[in-house]
Amino acid sequence: MLHAAISVRSLLVAILLMMTGAGYLATLITLRLQDSGAGALMIALVTTAYFGGLTIGSLRAPRIINRVGHIRAFSAFVSLFSATALIYTLVDEPVFWVLLRFIDGLSVAAVFICLESWLNERAEDRTRGTVLSAYMIALYLGQAAGQQLLNLSPGAPALPFLIASIPISLAVIPIALTRLTGPTVQEHLPISLRRLYHVSPLGSVGAVASGVMLGSFYGLGAAYGRRLGMSVSDTAAFMSVVIVGGVALQWPLGLLSDRFDRRRVIVATAAGCVVATLLLGFFTEHAIVYPIGALFGGLSFALYPLSVAHTNDHLDAAGRLSASGGLILIYSVGAACGPLVAGVAMEAVGPGGLFLWLAVCSLGVLGFALWRQITSEPVPADQQQSYQILPRTTPATAKLDVAAAAEQLDEAGSDPA
Repeated sequence: MLHAAISVRSLLVAILLMMTGAGYLATLITLRLQDSGAGALMIALVTTAYFGGLTIGSLRAPRIINRVGHIRAFSAFVSLFSATALIYTLVDEPVFWVLLRFIDGLSVAAVFICLESWLNERAEDRTRGTVLSAYMIALYLGQAAGQQLLNLSPGAPALPFLIASIPISLAVIPIALTRLTGPTVQEHLPISLRRLYHVSPLGSVGAVASGVMLGSFYGLGAAYGRRLGMSVSDTAAFMSVVIVGGVALQWPLGLLSDRFDRRRVIVATAAGCVVATLLLGFFTEHAIVYPIGALFGGLSFALYPLSVAHTNDHLDAAGRLSASGGLILIYSVGAACGPLVAGVAMEAVGPGGLFLWLAVCSLGVLGFALWRQITSEPVPADQQQSYQILPRTTPATAKLDVAAAAEQLDEAGSDPA
């Protein structure tokens, strides 16, 4: 199985480098806006522009990639992303940064599609789970590590953006030198929202709520830390703790959801999110913020894959690909809309407003999940699909996710135990 990850090492190194720069840049922009006196609503607007670009890019990029090839497209979009990281140093105007973040989102979406479609093509049927896990580790490790670059960027105002551009630019090297041939990218044909909701109301609501919550956190989490009086290094640690916590709890929650009615696990996860977000909303002691932040990350990050798994429980293999892609899209829409409300909440009640808004979102999911438990029958245990830890990137991961889940199901079926 290790050979499966080694065979795509150039792709994994590329995503690790790019997410190191991208994760750092996202937090850096929030901190720079916060420290320059920009309001929470302006920070939210910049965040919304990024997720808007990510959503549109995931729909439009496949045509460009198919026309010019993976290596050329990857190099072009990474270069564009690196260039915008430098342009921030030339124009210190938040309104213009909205446009730059939209371009960032477009670029990142295209890069994700390049790498994810490549992984789909290179992974064999029996190794897709390993490849997906390696991709997730590289993605989140880069994102968490990027936060720590904030500790290396004191001094000249332009220096932090120069640092952000370095790992983004370096991401081109393993792809430019690879001997892998690029596959054809299949354009995504999403399931209609009405059909998606009809198939799984709770899965759809959970995916949207997850997008709203994590989009709000990624956009305004650093501003929350700074407004609590955290130093830049403490804010970086807080962001890293939430991301690492998000990875740590996904697997145990997934195992529980495979053994019990998945709706109960979603109810417990949403209830835990309510408690964690209320604590973060009302308590400002740093000793409390870190562990509760890790708990919030673990629960909120798990909500999306739990929602996908619950939706897949209601579908056959033919329908899971379109549904998974559709869930990623509505997650992205939620991530684009959530920061705007979070910004209003922070302006109204202070830094805790971010997590009070997330408490409202969690409470909504909790109430809806309880209602679905009362009004609908659970999926029989033998019909539940295996839980899969999933990236929330672009619809290009849907094929890899569904194939990896099918691989797990086949292995379970062949197990004599």
